[in-house]
Amino acid sequence: MDQSDRGQEPLETARALAETASAVIRAVTDRRDMSFTTASTLARLEREGPARLTALAVAEGVAQPSMTQLVQRLERRGLVRRVDDPADGRVTLVAVTDAGRELLAERRRLRDSRLADLLAALPAEEQQALGEAVRTALPLVRRMLEGAAGPRHLPTRHDTGSTR
Repeated sequence: MDQSDRGQEPLETARALAETASAVIRAVTDRRDMSFTTASTLARLEREGPARLTALAVAEGVAQPSMTQLVQRLERRGLVRRVDDPADGRVTLVAVTDAGRELLAERRRLRDSRLADLLAALPAEEQQALGEAVRTALPLVRRMLEGAAGPRHLPTRHDTGSTR
């Protein structure tokens, strides 16, 4: 392999990884009752805990007015609630509710079932090969993502230096 081929290897790997992620997401995401941003916001709250609305908007890459509307819709559905910040009573945080957690769990069950059905359509040797590839790739991808930017988290009041 010459030097120019090696220079293309990371780009080819990046393209294949992006295509794989995109194909899987398209195949298993049910958008009938919830947008990707809505599901991502709920999952972030479940994973990282209560957060400021402004921090959620930044983390999800949407404008604050859009996040405000999204949170209001989630509140009406009983999936999130606003809570006082225990560190600063003047600040309100958004938190996922038990109903929100249950909805996320059900969506994950449906996703996993859909993937299992798709896998079952492959011959046994291809299922095994894909399983081995994923078990090899997952820890590498996690390490790559953590190493690139450190663990992603929402800024807190202390990170941003503001109270709202």
